Amino acid sequence: MDISPGCAISAGMTTQDLPALAETPAAPAPEWRVAEGLTDYPAALAEMRGRIEAIRAGQAAERIWLVEHPPTYTAGTSSTPEGLVDPRFPVFQAGRGGQWTYHGPGQRTAYVMLDLNRRHGPVPPRDIRAYVHGLEEWVIRALDRFNIRGERREGRVGIWVADGGREDKIAAIGVRVTRWVTWHGIAINLEPDLSHFAGIIPCGIRQHGVTSLWKLGVTATMEELDSALKGAWGEVFETPAPEDAPQDAVAEAALRGAV
Repeated sequence: MDISPGCAISAGMTTQDLPALAETPAAPAPEWRVAEGLTDYPAALAEMRGRIEAIRAGQAAERIWLVEHPPTYTAGTSSTPEGLVDPRFPVFQAGRGGQWTYHGPGQRTAYVMLDLNRRHGPVPPRDIRAYVHGLEEWVIRALDRFNIRGERREGRVGIWVADGGREDKIAAIGVRVTRWVTWHGIAINLEPDLSHFAGIIPCGIRQHGVTSLWKLGVTATMEELDSALKGAWGEVFETPAPEDAPQDAVAEAALRGAV
């Protein structure tokens, strides 16, 4: 089974399809790795493929891999030729869900490799919808540490901020799940060259723009953003579910983002 949800959204399972949370051990904290310099996109794909195979075989720990790429356009499984407006940078097929995305210096890409057969805090096993909701919440909480209010929008993938009467995307989300192990992940705009996004229609959405922490006046460093991501991760994916809550209620609450 290989599931590639749209730029972030999924075909989730119902609580009746899930193992009881009490019977499924929580996953240990993942390993964090920060790549030095710029990572070529094909090398990142190869690294992720090898890692998820090792995770699935029980030979490696789950991993959060933080990288920066050279200027690159990537095409998801729903991309169309019309979405590539100006191929000024190398173009790669990503294999993840969604449409077109830009990666480049000044943008933090976090590749998340988790075994969804295990529970991650309040996120139930084998629930892609709850997992994607968790990724969104992770980004929102990381941005909150810089007093930036990131928000979800119905029908629009990613995390959005209000900026001078308009709404712009500050983070993209695109996932792939292969035999219940996740790869790909999120990308947050810290201080990329925003003009590079003009070469594509990001995630197929024409009527809204893109922004960054620096454009919003927050001149944080990449190290500070990484620290915010690490702190917010534990709040979302490692916080235990309430002990006194019925297990079905916990699973339903996780789907709603209520725990």
